[in-house]
Amino acid sequence: MGTRQAEVERTTRETRVRAFLTLDGTGQVKIETGVGFFDHMLTSAMVHGFFDLELSAQGDNQVDDHHTVEDTGIVLGQAFKQALGDFAGIKRFGQAAVPMEEALAQAAVDLSRRPCLVFAVPVTCEKIGTFDCQLVEEFWRAFVNNCGANMHLEAVRGRNMHHVFEALFKAAGRALDQACRTEPRATGVTSAKGVL
Repeated sequence: MGTRQAEVERTTRETRVRAFLTLDGTGQVKIETGVGFFDHMLTSAMVHGFFDLELSAQGDNQVDDHHTVEDTGIVLGQAFKQALGDFAGIKRFGQAAVPMEEALAQAAVDLSRRPCLVFAVPVTCEKIGTFDCQLVEEFWRAFVNNCGANMHLEAVRGRNMHHVFEALFKAAGRALDQACRTEPRATGVTSAKGVL
């Protein structure tokens, strides 16, 4: 299997997002979206998933951060899908539980080409700094819809939403790392049907 990389750019009247992704990386990350807390979360996911990512986004943040965050999810999902090619030869499934202080979050993913997000995270505050907490779910929904992933994200416990979200992004990165890894025993896509 060759170098698994992708470059995706998306421009609309609201945003311009560009991503260069390497699946088999070491966690080298440069992310600039203009949304500080979101950059911190994405960095956590990519570092702990050992993905290399250069991502830049310019959006109408004077309106709010919604378009920037959602469109970043679209582009990153497309980048993962492109880098995975025909999804052959990968482990396909991944799961991780990550603690952070009092918080515990877990993620499970199936790279099945059938998008579905289950987001079981009680959000107990509206904002972290200036960041709208509802946008976490919007990001992951855009990601799974454009990657073709079935992803379950759950907050098992936690009081501090910064801790909860950071544990969640780290768990998602770890689960994606497992699912994207190559499986030397695979002769095609990992499916009893022979196709995804």
